[in-house]
Amino acid sequence: MHGAGNDFVVIDLRDGSPPPDPALAAKLADRHRGVGCDQILTIGPPRSAGAVASYAIWNSDGSPSGQCGNGARCIAAWLERDGTAAGPRFVVDSPAGTHAVESLGNGQYAIAMGVPRFAPAEIPLAGFDEARGEYALELPEGRVVFGAVSMGNPHAVIEVDDAAAADVAGLGPALQRSAAFPQSCNVGFAQVLAPDHVRLRVYERGVGETLACGSGACAAVASLVRRGRLAREATVSLPGGELRIRWPDDGAEVIMSGPTAFVFEGEWRA
Repeated sequence: MHGAGNDFVVIDLRDGSPPPDPALAAKLADRHRGVGCDQILTIGPPRSAGAVASYAIWNSDGSPSGQCGNGARCIAAWLERDGTAAGPRFVVDSPAGTHAVESLGNGQYAIAMGVPRFAPAEIPLAGFDEARGEYALELPEGRVVFGAVSMGNPHAVIEVDDAAAADVAGLGPALQRSAAFPQSCNVGFAQVLAPDHVRLRVYERGVGETLACGSGACAAVASLVRRGRLAREATVSLPGGELRIRWPDDGAEVIMSGPTAFVFEGEWRA
């Protein structure tokens, strides 16, 4: 499956099967010798009252992830297709919490992605005691100014003049390696095109640059809203497609809307 080009292998484990170990995850994610994907999503039984199912997220290197917005929409589409979700509104459990889902039709879903967390200890971001709109770090690659936020996973958001020309492959890994991010981070490079439109590229931890990152889009909008650079409802244009992000107020959950697609189904043979 994919959501705006961010692609996944989805495995239903509600029969009690174990999740993929790191070696199997790497084999599945290999684009030349395996299936090929950015991340692996596994579906399990619900963990909270009212939820219809839960899901877990595994990066292409086998490491677990706390959140994935595009993956959440794909899980929603899977659950609606197999009849687990009985109506257009339902709830799913992710590693980061519980999320309300709304089916918008034509493969589009809106997901409540949680309230952004800006306190450095909650991101986590080391070396800073209080939340700021912008932080600065001196890296071997030079001085980097960024916003930082958790959407259930850590994000750094760098505003750039031209996303297409941004040093994603250089600054992305550099920030991820920095001691300031003890759990690494997803690094977004955001170009504000208008008060309600931003262009974004994301270098994801455990994956590399992807065609889209749903939690990264939420993080970019939240960070730029806090910095006075963006409206509370905005279109985020990623290399793989567009997402619509709405953050009604500081205490509200971020709502992400976007597409899903089933690509193919198969059987893995070791």
